[in-house]
Amino acid sequence: MAPPTTAGRAGNNLHLSLGNSRTLLDRVLTLLAIGLSLFALFPLLSVLYMLLVRGGELLSPSLFTELTPGAGMEGGGIGNAVLGTLIVVLIASVLSLPLGLLAAIYLAEYAGESKLGTLVRFAGKVLTGMPSILAGVFAYALVVVTMGSFSALAGGVAMSVLMVPTVMLTAEQALRAVPEKMRMAALGMGATRMETTLRVVVPTALPGILTGVMLALARAAGETAPLLFTALFSDYWFEGRLGSPIASLAVLIYNFSGSPFPHLVKLAWAASLILVFLVLVLNVGAQLIIRRPQEF
Repeated sequence: MAPPTTAGRAGNNLHLSLGNSRTLLDRVLTLLAIGLSLFALFPLLSVLYMLLVRGGELLSPSLFTELTPGAGMEGGGIGNAVLGTLIVVLIASVLSLPLGLLAAIYLAEYAGESKLGTLVRFAGKVLTGMPSILAGVFAYALVVVTMGSFSALAGGVAMSVLMVPTVMLTAEQALRAVPEKMRMAALGMGATRMETTLRVVVPTALPGILTGVMLALARAAGETAPLLFTALFSDYWFEGRLGSPIASLAVLIYNFSGSPFPHLVKLAWAASLILVFLVLVLNVGAQLIIRRPQEF
Protein backbone atom coordinates (compact mmCIF):
# COMPACT_ATOMS: atom_id res chain seq x y z
CA MET A 1 0.00 0.00 0.00
CA ALA A 2 1.43 3.39 -1.02
CA PRO A 3 2.11 5.85 1.77
CA PRO A 4 -0.22 8.86 1.93
CA THR A 5 0.94 11.78 -0.14
CA THR A 6 1.86 15.17 1.25
CA ALA A 7 -1.34 16.65 -0.21
CA GLY A 8 -3.39 13.92 1.47
CA ARG A 9 -1.76 14.50 4.86
CA ALA A 10 -2.33 18.27 4.49
CA GLY A 11 -5.99 17.67 3.66
CA ASN A 12 -6.44 15.41 6.70
CA ASN A 13 -4.77 17.98 8.94
CA LEU A 14 -7.01 20.72 7.55
CA HIS A 15 -10.09 18.58 8.03
CA LEU A 16 -9.11 17.81 11.60
CA SER A 17 -8.40 21.47 12.34
CA LEU A 18 -12.00 22.45 11.60
CA GLY A 19 -12.97 21.12 15.00
CA ASN A 20 -10.28 23.17 16.71
CA SER A 21 -11.52 25.87 19.09
CA ARG A 22 -9.32 28.43 17.37
CA THR A 23 -10.87 27.58 13.98
CA LEU A 24 -14.35 27.67 15.46
CA LEU A 25 -13.68 31.13 16.90
CA ASP A 26 -12.42 32.27 13.50
CA ARG A 27 -15.61 31.05 11.83
CA VAL A 28 -17.82 32.75 14.43
CA LEU A 29 -15.98 36.06 14.12
CA THR A 30 -16.13 35.87 10.32
CA LEU A 31 -19.89 35.34 10.39
CA LEU A 32 -20.24 38.15 12.92
CA ALA A 33 -18.25 40.51 10.69
CA ILE A 34 -20.42 39.61 7.68
CA GLY A 35 -23.59 40.14 9.69
CA LEU A 36 -22.46 43.54 11.01
CA SER A 37 -21.46 44.59 7.48
CA LEU A 38 -24.91 43.71 6.16
CA PHE A 39 -26.46 45.56 9.11
CA ALA A 40 -24.36 48.64 8.28
CA LEU A 41 -25.49 48.45 4.63
CA PHE A 42 -29.16 48.25 5.58
CA PRO A 43 -29.69 52.04 6.05
CA LEU A 44 -28.05 52.78 2.70
CA LEU A 45 -30.03 50.13 0.86
CA SER A 46 -33.29 51.17 2.52
CA VAL A 47 -32.74 54.80 1.54
CA LEU A 48 -31.95 53.83 -2.05
CA TYR A 49 -35.04 51.62 -2.19
CA MET A 50 -37.27 54.40 -0.84
CA LEU A 51 -35.82 56.89 -3.35
CA LEU A 52 -36.36 54.49 -6.23
CA VAL A 53 -39.95 53.79 -5.21
CA ARG A 54 -41.04 57.36 -4.45
CA GLY A 55 -38.78 59.32 -6.77
CA GLY A 56 -38.74 56.93 -9.70
CA GLU A 57 -42.39 57.43 -10.61
CA LEU A 58 -41.69 60.93 -11.97
CA LEU A 59 -38.62 60.02 -14.01
CA SER A 60 -39.13 61.15 -17.60
CA PRO A 61 -37.39 63.40 -20.16
CA SER A 62 -39.65 66.31 -19.18
CA LEU A 63 -38.33 66.13 -15.62
CA PHE A 64 -34.96 67.40 -16.90
CA THR A 65 -36.24 69.88 -19.48
CA GLU A 66 -38.97 71.82 -17.66
CA LEU A 67 -38.88 74.48 -14.97
CA THR A 68 -40.02 73.90 -11.40
CA PRO A 69 -43.77 74.53 -11.01
CA GLY A 70 -45.34 77.10 -8.74
CA ALA A 71 -47.25 76.31 -5.55
CA GLY A 72 -50.29 74.18 -6.29
CA MET A 73 -49.41 73.67 -9.96
CA GLU A 74 -49.11 70.27 -11.60
CA GLY A 75 -46.46 69.18 -14.09
CA GLY A 76 -43.11 70.89 -14.39
CA GLY A 77 -39.70 69.46 -13.70
CA ILE A 78 -36.35 70.11 -12.08
CA GLY A 79 -34.30 71.01 -15.16
CA ASN A 80 -33.24 74.41 -13.84
CA ALA A 81 -32.14 72.86 -10.54
CA VAL A 82 -30.05 70.19 -12.26
CA LEU A 83 -28.40 72.81 -14.47
CA GLY A 84 -27.88 75.13 -11.51
CA THR A 85 -26.18 72.40 -9.48
CA LEU A 86 -23.79 71.66 -12.31
CA ILE A 87 -22.98 75.36 -12.77
CA VAL A 88 -22.32 75.96 -9.07
CA VAL A 89 -20.05 72.90 -8.92
CA LEU A 90 -18.28 74.10 -12.06
CA ILE A 91 -17.66 77.54 -10.54
CA ALA A 92 -16.40 75.93 -7.34
CA SER A 93 -14.09 73.65 -9.34
CA VAL A 94 -12.60 76.57 -11.28
CA LEU A 95 -11.88 78.36 -8.01
CA SER A 96 -10.71 75.44 -5.89
CA LEU A 97 -8.88 72.94 -8.11
CA PRO A 98 -5.93 75.17 -9.13
CA LEU A 99 -5.48 76.36 -5.54
CA GLY A 100 -5.76 72.86 -4.07
CA LEU A 101 -3.40 71.27 -6.62
CA LEU A 102 -0.78 74.01 -6.29
CA ALA A 103 -0.92 73.75 -2.51
CA ALA A 104 -0.53 69.96 -2.74
CA ILE A 105 2.51 70.29 -5.04
CA TYR A 106 4.08 72.78 -2.65
CA LEU A 107 3.48 70.56 0.39
CA ALA A 108 4.68 67.36 -1.27
CA GLU A 109 7.64 68.63 -3.27
CA TYR A 110 8.91 71.80 -1.62
CA ALA A 111 7.64 72.36 1.93
CA GLY A 112 8.60 69.00 3.41
CA GLU A 113 8.26 69.09 7.19
CA SER A 114 8.86 72.83 7.50
CA LYS A 115 6.83 74.94 9.90
CA LEU A 116 4.87 76.52 7.08
CA GLY A 117 4.08 73.13 5.54
CA THR A 118 2.94 71.76 8.90
CA LEU A 119 0.74 74.82 9.43
CA VAL A 120 -0.86 74.49 5.99
CA ARG A 121 -1.57 70.78 6.53
CA PHE A 122 -3.11 71.51 9.92
CA ALA A 123 -5.30 74.24 8.42
CA GLY A 124 -6.42 71.84 5.68
CA LYS A 125 -7.38 69.17 8.19
CA VAL A 126 -9.32 71.70 10.25
CA LEU A 127 -11.18 72.90 7.16
CA THR A 128 -12.02 69.30 6.24
CA GLY A 129 -13.97 68.89 9.48
CA MET A 130 -15.49 72.37 9.44
CA PRO A 131 -19.32 72.49 9.37
CA SER A 132 -20.44 73.40 5.89
CA ILE A 133 -22.73 76.13 7.14
CA LEU A 134 -19.67 78.13 8.20
CA ALA A 135 -18.48 78.13 4.59
CA GLY A 136 -21.85 79.59 3.66
CA VAL A 137 -21.55 82.30 6.31
CA PHE A 138 -18.04 83.13 5.06
CA ALA A 139 -19.19 83.41 1.43
CA TYR A 140 -22.21 85.45 2.52
CA ALA A 141 -20.02 87.99 4.27
CA LEU A 142 -17.42 88.01 1.49
CA VAL A 143 -19.56 87.94 -1.66
CA VAL A 144 -23.27 88.43 -0.93
CA VAL A 145 -22.79 91.47 1.29
CA THR A 146 -20.26 92.95 -1.14
CA MET A 147 -22.38 92.40 -4.26
CA GLY A 148 -25.66 93.15 -2.53
CA SER A 149 -27.48 90.03 -3.73
CA PHE A 150 -27.50 86.26 -3.59
CA SER A 151 -25.71 84.79 -6.59
CA ALA A 152 -24.30 81.74 -8.32
CA LEU A 153 -20.81 83.17 -7.75
CA ALA A 154 -21.37 83.30 -4.00
CA GLY A 155 -22.53 79.68 -4.05
CA GLY A 156 -19.42 78.67 -5.99
CA VAL A 157 -17.17 80.46 -3.52
CA ALA A 158 -18.83 78.69 -0.59
CA MET A 159 -18.44 75.29 -2.24
CA SER A 160 -14.82 76.00 -3.17
CA VAL A 161 -14.01 76.54 0.51
CA LEU A 162 -15.23 72.99 1.15
CA MET A 163 -13.42 71.51 -1.85
CA VAL A 164 -9.94 72.99 -1.38
CA PRO A 165 -8.86 70.97 1.69
CA THR A 166 -10.10 67.67 0.24
CA VAL A 167 -8.27 68.23 -3.04
CA MET A 168 -5.12 69.48 -1.30
CA LEU A 169 -4.72 66.67 1.23
CA THR A 170 -5.65 63.87 -1.17
CA ALA A 171 -3.40 65.17 -3.94
CA GLU A 172 -0.51 65.59 -1.51
CA GLN A 173 -0.73 61.94 -0.45
CA ALA A 174 -0.85 60.88 -4.11
CA LEU A 175 2.25 62.94 -4.91
CA ARG A 176 4.14 61.57 -1.90
CA ALA A 177 3.33 58.02 -3.03
CA VAL A 178 5.39 58.48 -6.21
CA PRO A 179 8.69 56.56 -5.70
CA GLU A 180 11.74 58.72 -5.06
CA LYS A 181 13.69 56.79 -7.70
CA MET A 182 11.54 58.38 -10.42
CA ARG A 183 12.48 61.84 -9.22
CA MET A 184 16.15 60.90 -9.02
CA ALA A 185 16.07 59.42 -12.53
CA ALA A 186 14.56 62.58 -14.00
CA LEU A 187 17.01 64.83 -12.17
CA GLY A 188 19.88 62.61 -13.25
CA MET A 189 18.86 63.06 -16.90
CA GLY A 190 19.15 66.83 -16.57
CA ALA A 191 15.56 67.84 -15.80
CA THR A 192 15.01 70.73 -13.44
CA ARG A 193 13.03 70.29 -10.25
CA MET A 194 9.99 71.99 -11.75
CA GLU A 195 10.17 69.87 -14.92
CA THR A 196 10.46 66.74 -12.79
CA THR A 197 7.40 67.74 -10.80
CA LEU A 198 5.22 68.69 -13.77
CA ARG A 199 6.29 66.02 -16.28
CA VAL A 200 7.05 63.03 -14.04
CA VAL A 201 5.56 63.31 -10.56
CA VAL A 202 2.17 64.86 -11.36
CA PRO A 203 1.32 62.53 -14.32
CA THR A 204 2.30 59.50 -12.23
CA ALA A 205 0.13 60.64 -9.31
CA LEU A 206 -2.78 61.63 -11.56
CA PRO A 207 -5.13 58.74 -10.56
CA GLY A 208 -4.81 59.67 -6.88
CA ILE A 209 -5.30 63.35 -7.69
CA LEU A 210 -8.45 62.57 -9.68
CA THR A 211 -9.76 60.58 -6.73
CA GLY A 212 -9.50 63.63 -4.50
CA VAL A 213 -11.14 65.80 -7.14
CA MET A 214 -14.10 63.44 -7.51
CA LEU A 215 -14.59 63.17 -3.75
CA ALA A 216 -14.53 66.97 -3.49
CA LEU A 217 -17.07 67.27 -6.31
CA ALA A 218 -19.34 64.75 -4.58
CA ARG A 219 -19.28 66.75 -1.37
CA ALA A 220 -19.94 70.05 -3.14
CA ALA A 221 -22.87 68.61 -5.12
CA GLY A 222 -24.63 67.38 -2.00
CA GLU A 223 -24.31 70.41 0.29
CA THR A 224 -27.38 72.49 1.15
CA ALA A 225 -26.57 74.88 3.99
CA PRO A 226 -23.95 76.97 2.15
CA LEU A 227 -26.33 77.51 -0.79
CA LEU A 228 -29.11 78.77 1.49
CA PHE A 229 -26.79 81.60 2.54
CA THR A 230 -25.36 82.33 -0.90
CA ALA A 231 -27.17 81.15 -4.06
CA LEU A 232 -30.67 80.94 -2.56
CA PHE A 233 -33.01 79.66 -5.31
CA SER A 234 -34.52 80.65 -8.65
CA ASP A 235 -37.58 79.38 -10.51
CA TYR A 236 -36.01 80.23 -13.86
CA TRP A 237 -33.23 78.95 -16.10
CA PHE A 238 -29.71 80.22 -15.57
CA GLU A 239 -29.12 83.00 -18.10
CA GLY A 240 -25.38 83.43 -17.68
CA ARG A 241 -25.44 86.07 -14.95
CA LEU A 242 -23.19 84.97 -12.11
CA GLY A 243 -24.51 87.81 -9.95
CA SER A 244 -28.08 86.49 -9.76
CA PRO A 245 -29.64 83.70 -7.66
CA ILE A 246 -29.57 80.21 -9.12
CA ALA A 247 -31.53 77.00 -8.55
CA SER A 248 -29.95 73.83 -7.16
CA LEU A 249 -31.10 70.32 -6.36
CA ALA A 250 -30.19 70.53 -2.67
CA VAL A 251 -32.17 73.72 -2.04
CA LEU A 252 -35.08 72.43 -4.15
CA ILE A 253 -35.28 69.37 -1.92
CA TYR A 254 -35.16 71.60 1.16
CA ASN A 255 -37.94 73.86 -0.16
CA PHE A 256 -40.27 71.24 -1.63
CA SER A 257 -39.98 68.47 0.96
CA GLY A 258 -42.03 70.46 3.48
CA SER A 259 -44.60 71.70 0.98
CA PRO A 260 -48.31 71.02 1.61
CA PHE A 261 -48.77 70.21 -2.11
CA PRO A 262 -48.25 66.49 -2.92
CA HIS A 263 -46.87 67.13 -6.40
CA LEU A 264 -44.06 69.32 -5.04
CA VAL A 265 -43.21 66.64 -2.50
CA LYS A 266 -42.96 64.11 -5.33
CA LEU A 267 -40.60 66.45 -7.16
CA ALA A 268 -38.50 66.62 -4.01
CA TRP A 269 -38.26 62.81 -4.01
CA ALA A 270 -37.29 62.80 -7.68
CA ALA A 271 -34.64 65.48 -7.07
CA SER A 272 -33.31 63.43 -4.15
CA LEU A 273 -32.97 60.40 -6.39
CA ILE A 274 -31.07 62.40 -9.03
CA LEU A 275 -28.78 63.96 -6.43
CA VAL A 276 -28.01 60.64 -4.73
CA PHE A 277 -27.31 59.06 -8.11
CA LEU A 278 -24.92 61.91 -8.99
CA VAL A 279 -23.04 61.64 -5.70
CA LEU A 280 -22.99 57.84 -5.93
CA VAL A 281 -21.50 57.93 -9.43
CA LEU A 282 -18.74 60.30 -8.27
CA ASN A 283 -17.92 58.15 -5.22
CA VAL A 284 -17.92 54.89 -7.18
CA GLY A 285 -15.72 56.51 -9.82
CA ALA A 286 -13.28 57.57 -7.12
CA GLN A 287 -13.15 54.03 -5.74
CA LEU A 288 -12.52 52.58 -9.19
CA ILE A 289 -9.63 54.98 -9.70
CA ILE A 290 -8.16 54.07 -6.31
CA ARG A 291 -8.29 50.34 -7.08
CA ARG A 292 -6.78 50.66 -10.52
CA PRO A 293 -3.37 48.96 -10.44
CA GLN A 294 -0.47 51.38 -10.52
CA GLU A 295 2.78 50.65 -12.28
CA PHE A 296 5.79 52.67 -11.28
